[in-house]
Amino acid sequence: MINKDEYMNNLNKQLETWNTEMAKWQEKARQAQADQRVEYEKQVEAFQRQRDQAMEQMRKVQSASGEAWMELTKGVDDAWAKMREAYDKASAQFYKK
Repeated sequence: MINKDEYMNNLNKQLETWNTEMAKWQEKARQAQADQRVEYEKQVEAFQRQRDQAMEQMRKVQSASGEAWMELTKGVDDAWAKMREAYDKASAQFYKK
């Protein structure tokens, strides 16, 4: 069974990876032609909304005391799954050939 610190560390590492990718996407969007820029910006915004929701769930787990944090992991895991979907969709847009 994973403890709270390990759980949060794993989430933070993944979040850091996704934030690094998002910074690349934002730069690509800034350099894109107007028609493509609109689509890129939509993808970045969708990802940011999911990220913000996932971070809110993370904050709830972080502030939970005792074993209560384990009850909150379902919400985090659901938010993380939605964030992964948004990431995959944005990634496909930014790296399509």
